[in-house]
Amino acid sequence: MSKVAVSRIIQSKDDSGPAKKNRDEYRKAKELEEARKAGSEAAAVDEDGKDINPHIPQYISDAPWYLDPKGPTLNHQRQQEEKIRKFSSITEWYNRGVDKTQKVATKYRKGACENCGAMTHKKKDCLDRPRKIGAKFTGADFSADEFSQPTLSHDWEMKRDRWNGYDAREYKEVIDEHKKLEEARKEVRKAAVAEKAAPEEDGGESSSESEDEDKYVDDMDMVGTKVDAAERYTVRNLRIREDTAKYLRNLDPNSAHYDPKTRSMRKNPYEGTGKGAEEVDYAGDNFLRITGATVDHAKSTMFAWEAARKGLDVHMLAEPTKLESLKEEFEKKKTEFTSDVSKSILDKYGGQEHLEAPPRELIFAQTEEYVEYSRHGKVIRGAETKVVRSQYEEDRMNGNHTSVWGSWWVEGRWGYKCCHSTMKQSYCTGDSGKKISNASLTLPPPNNEKKEDPNSSDEGEDEEEEEDEPQKTLVEIHQDQRSKTEKTSKKKNKKKKKKMKKKSKKGKKEESSSSSSSSSSSSSESEDEEEVRKKKVAEALKKLEKENAEAERLSRMDERKRPYNSMTDSKAPTEEEMEAYALKRQRSDDPMAAFLTKK
Repeated sequence: MSKVAVSRIIQSKDDSGPAKKNRDEYRKAKELEEARKAGSEAAAVDEDGKDINPHIPQYISDAPWYLDPKGPTLNHQRQQEEKIRKFSSITEWYNRGVDKTQKVATKYRKGACENCGAMTHKKKDCLDRPRKIGAKFTGADFSADEFSQPTLSHDWEMKRDRWNGYDAREYKEVIDEHKKLEEARKEVRKAAVAEKAAPEEDGGESSSESEDEDKYVDDMDMVGTKVDAAERYTVRNLRIREDTAKYLRNLDPNSAHYDPKTRSMRKNPYEGTGKGAEEVDYAGDNFLRITGATVDHAKSTMFAWEAARKGLDVHMLAEPTKLESLKEEFEKKKTEFTSDVSKSILDKYGGQEHLEAPPRELIFAQTEEYVEYSRHGKVIRGAETKVVRSQYEEDRMNGNHTSVWGSWWVEGRWGYKCCHSTMKQSYCTGDSGKKISNASLTLPPPNNEKKEDPNSSDEGEDEEEEEDEPQKTLVEIHQDQRSKTEKTSKKKNKKKKKKMKKKSKKGKKEESSSSSSSSSSSSSESEDEEEVRKKKVAEALKKLEKENAEAERLSRMDERKRPYNSMTDSKAPTEEEMEAYALKRQRSDDPMAAFLTKK
């Protein structure tokens, strides 16, 4: 479908619009397009005589209707001339001064300045001294015309361009002056070389200065330095050209990888070439790291920091030789001081024989005896080696003790059995220590007088006389008191039973009523305290299980539907509740805890 501009339709005064293609024309256009893409037909040519690529999409090759295309073209894809911003070049700038190349006028020209006679400005813009009679009326002493300034289109960046209006001719004077200085310097050096060839007794200052300037070149040929003996000058390059770049050591693309961003090559570039890492001058960054040079450099840096902190004027990069000499001297003095201190301690306290002991591998059950084992680990031939099960030596007592630590226990503390001392690493005090510890653990001796029980007549039983006994510990005294309380509780229960039997001998009515009440009271009172406590613990366990079940139910609920718990009781737990909590508590460190949770 060919595109016709609206302006062309209006000009032709034809409202029928562009002519439509029939089927044959559309088919022929399609076949031509396919042939151009296949290369069997020549490509379309635009108005400039350039070929148009047939593979360009249609939405790019078709020009908009308002450009009024008259054939295949791509000018609408190129930059339009009316949209190109034009700027002044760097050579165009406002001229300064006056135009002295032109001749000065000899008579007044119409439209010129009435004061000076210049044609480039008016009287109100004249910068000359106002004359009593202007040049218009005198007809003499006319001023030259100024330069006619070009019309420059300056934008924001152009007005602030520091090089705009730069004239290279102004800098030529600086270049000429520098060249003159270089030539004078060469002449002075040539004269110094001639004086040195024919030495005189009185040497000038200029020769000594030149010698000081090039004294390093006289002594040695530095890397990257070229010396011209005839003209006596040196050229020092910043980069050492003899160094080969890492990526040029092995041009095989399958060799070590080079990272241009960090300039590192970690692997050995000569790997696989038959050369060892010790034979080449560079074996990769990783090889340099494992040699220990990195650690030594870090230690040197730390030493430099410590020295600078203590007031010593030394720097790692500025003076590396000075730093190494100071570090070597410091290490030498440090080793001497350490050896002197250890020697003085050994001379004073002894113990040199322990330092000369055989190695630990020979001490602890390592011998050259031959032992042969079966496949099941049974010894067939030879004696089985002894296995060391402790790092401590056997049968070695410290502090004059005759027993080891932990052989005696009292009140939850361990100690020595020989002296009853509960302090570890203490010195043994023998039997005197036992007496002191026993005296502090026992109460005053009991009274040997016989004490009669006031209820002994009712019971018909006499209490046994207390015999002389040795001093008891606190644990034994606690056990005796507990047995006495159990005996007294049993006696009270017997008394209550006797009283209830006497009351039961009254009338039948009283007997029936009293028997029922006495049976209930006797049954409740006959229960042991231990059984009551067990019942309370069982009730506390049930209560705790209910609370846990309720807590688990609430945890599974949605947070928005969960009720508040501000009205719950916050009383202190009883002993039975604490015991129930201890029974239900999870013990992850107990190996048998898993069996308790099974039903």
